[in-house]
Parts: sequence; structure tokens; C-alpha cells
Amino acid sequence: MVDVILNGIRARENFNNCIIDSVVLESGKGLVTVKIITDKTFNGEDESAVYAVVRNYVPKAFDCKVGISKLNPDCDMIRKKIAECIEKNFKTLSVTVAEEDISVKKTQDGFEFEIAVMTALFTDGISDKIIKYLKSCFCGNFYGKCVKSSKNSEEIEVEEEHENIEFEIPIRTFVIRDFTFLEGAEKQTSAVYISDLNFESEKVIVCGVIEDIQERNYTNSKNQEKVYYSFTINDSTASMRVTYFTRMKSIEKIRALKVGDGIVCTGKTEFYKGNLRFTANFIDYGNTPENFVPEKRQSKPVPKYYQSVMPKPFSDIAQADMFTDTSVPGCLKGKSFVVFDLETTGLNSSPSSGNMDRIIEIGAYKITDGVICESFTTFINPQKKLSEEIIGLTGITEEMVACAPAYEQVMPDFYKFCYGSILVGHNIAGFDFKFVDYYCARLGYMLERKLIDTIPLSQELLFLSNYKLNTVADKFGITFNHHRAIDDAYVTAKIFLELIKIKKSLPKLQ
Repeated sequence: MVDVILNGIRARENFNNCIIDSVVLESGKGLVTVKIITDKTFNGEDESAVYAVVRNYVPKAFDCKVGISKLNPDCDMIRKKIAECIEKNFKTLSVTVAEEDISVKKTQDGFEFEIAVMTALFTDGISDKIIKYLKSCFCGNFYGKCVKSSKNSEEIEVEEEHENIEFEIPIRTFVIRDFTFLEGAEKQTSAVYISDLNFESEKVIVCGVIEDIQERNYTNSKNQEKVYYSFTINDSTASMRVTYFTRMKSIEKIRALKVGDGIVCTGKTEFYKGNLRFTANFIDYGNTPENFVPEKRQSKPVPKYYQSVMPKPFSDIAQADMFTDTSVPGCLKGKSFVVFDLETTGLNSSPSSGNMDRIIEIGAYKITDGVICESFTTFINPQKKLSEEIIGLTGITEEMVACAPAYEQVMPDFYKFCYGSILVGHNIAGFDFKFVDYYCARLGYMLERKLIDTIPLSQELLFLSNYKLNTVADKFGITFNHHRAIDDAYVTAKIFLELIKIKKSLPKLQ
């Protein structure tokens, strides 16, 4: 609605570059006050025309007051806003760029800036984002670029970081039931929970039911063709892939194994290209305990400090203006929700079916007492090449993630941001939660599974041709930049609030 009004105002020549500074609703006075900033001289006729546009969208029950002011920012104001944008959006860069590294000069039709950036952090994507940010803050035109800085990394003074307390989580095990030798020489009495396997070891014992078997061939160093097996086993805490290279004396016994058999695998684990591999040396028979109920895994404590990604206070103008229903359903009061969305390197969210795909962007908003109040956003370096398909779909390039923190630095901060909140997302149960749960768990952070998925909630309350995010957004008149995590998360947060207003209660958690 605000965009529609703004477009109507900008139809006036002297308001082509104007912005709406604020919209204030005073219910007690029955008054709506709209403040507009323009960069050009205006007259009484302009004021009347602008008032008419705004008045058209203000409910008749309210009086309307429009204040117009002319603002031309100076170079110092622009410089501070550029520094602010870098701090918000480019964490790594903000450590190396100070205000004195930013030069701004006034031109005939706007402002031109240059940012001195160290060679290692140089990327073309920075200036475009800064220009977009400046246009949201000021009227006028902006042009800029990054130039290579002569500053050395030794010259950078880094603030002392707060350290979080390290905590080692005990690995859970269970007693193996009905152990029987198939080919091993040592009886195994206990196995590690598959969901706890996030470490390298020369000897690990796992036990579970076979879900899938594949026989494959390979050629060894002596140019001989050999057989190996790939098993997927599940112990009810997780599934994992097991690779087993056969021996002549036991190959027929291994061939006799079938889906549904319980087996015990003794072998080693190692990380390869960021994923954990399990190679079995021996396979025997065995099962998980009867009526097995996994014990709850202890989590690392919530980090005391944010290390890599700092949440930002967020103020949604639509929550405070007269065009939006700002009433808060009682079921939202006293509760916290984190609405999030991810962009990833692919769709594989199950490590048992091959290499788990990586997260490349997290976008999240916190809703407290029914109001969107904080944002959390960051790129994540996947430490692998992005496919052309993902680049085309998301608009995220290699340069954008190259200087971003790895998941090891991001997930503790995200866990802290989410702690104590109900998690919300569009297809969160089927996709997004699987990724954050997996990567948090690898670091010892156990997310509590309290989920609200806006897809089934939309299906319950709305009658639409499909329930894709953009379709549901259209239903509520919300426009956005689809396939970017921070934009999708914001729209999902808005949709969630609208759905709860319709339902007037929270759905059952998934």
C-alpha cells in the first residue's frame, strides 16, 4: 500500500525522488500524519496534489495531515550512511573499512563515492547494495565504486572478542541386542548413536536396520575388478551411508543380507570434502534395544556472545502505519517466533542419500508479542563451487559468498538467535529445518523441534490454486524479491501474522 501511495506522489515532477519518512497513527486523536521528504523545490499546488493522493488512502474516519520538507544531504551524512550499510551487510569488510576510507563528493545531479577496500576483500557487488541503501535513506542520485586500498592487514586493529565457553558433549551409546558373528572376530556390546557421529575415529561401532543395499564394482591398484557394497542403515536416531569393501571368504554372506536386516558395522570415520564418511571393516548381525527410545541428547549451552553475525533491531513501517491491521491476536502475546528461510547449494537435505548440500544464505526475523522486532541475515561460504543453476535461481554469486563466514562460525549465532523461540517457515518441516538441525547438531547445538509450517496453515485457511510462497503472498498483496533468503523470510513473517489473525489461535506444533 505504501508503495502505491509513493508512486502516486512521485507522479508530480518535483517529487520524482521523494521518500516517505514516517507514517504515524494517533488513534486517540483520530489523526494520521504522513511526513514526506523531497530533494526539489515545491509549491502550494504540489502540496495540494500530494495531500489529495494521501487523503485518498486514509480511512474517512481519520483526519489527515501531510508534512513536506526539502532535504539535501551533505557529504558527511552520505559517508556515515555508507559506513552504516557496510556494518549491517558486510561484516568482514566492516573490520577493515573506516569512515576515512570512504570519500564522497557532490556532483551536479547527486553524489559520487569511492570506498578503499583491501585487495583480498575486493568485489563488485558492494557498491550496488550501498547505492540501493542510500536511495532508501535520501532523495537524489548516487554513484559509486570500490577502489583497491593500500592498507595492509597488519594495520587493522580488531576489537577484542568475547569468547564463549567450550563444552564437550558426551557421545551417546546403546547396548546391542542379539549380536551374532557374521565375519568379525570380536563381539561388540555397544554402538554409537548414528545422529551423534560428527567426529573422526579409527574405530567406531554403529548398529541399525538396513534401508538400502547397492552392490558396485571398482578396479583396484592391481587393475583387478572388485566388489564393494554401499548400505544405508538407520538406528531410529538417523540414517547414514556405510561403504564396505568385500573379502573373498565372506562375500557370499554379505550378498545374503537384505533390506530389513539388523547389522553391526565396525569401521572408521573420516571427513571428506566437508562430509563424514564411514567405511566398515567388519559386518555382523545385531539390533537396537527392544522398544528403543533414544535418550535426549545434551546440547551445548547457548553461546554467551554473538561472534560472527549480530542481529539487528528491525522496525517495520507497515506495522505502525494506518494501512495495516496492527491488532495482535492474544495467542501471539508473551511468545517469541523466529521466521527463517535458507538458500542452499541444492535440494539434498538428507546426509544418508549422499553428500548433504550446504547453506549459502540465512535470512531470519524474530517476532515478539506479535511484532517483527529483529533481523538476522548472512551469507555462508559453502567452501565449494556454486552451480550455474543456483546462481541463476538465487542471484547469489561466488563473489558474494567468498568472504562470508563458514557454517562453523554462523550456526552458533543462529542457535543463540533462535533459542527459546518457536521456529516458523514455508515448508520448514520438509526442508529448512533439516538443514539448520543438521549443521547445528554437527557443532553440538540441539535445536528444539517446535515448528510451525505456513504451508499446511495456508492450506487450512485459504482457498488457492497452489500454496507456493509467491501465491500466498499475492493473496495478501505482498510483493517481494523471491529466492533470496532475507526477502523470503520477511514475506513469510508477514504471511504468518496474517494467517494467525484469521485463525485467532496457534496451530499444533510439528
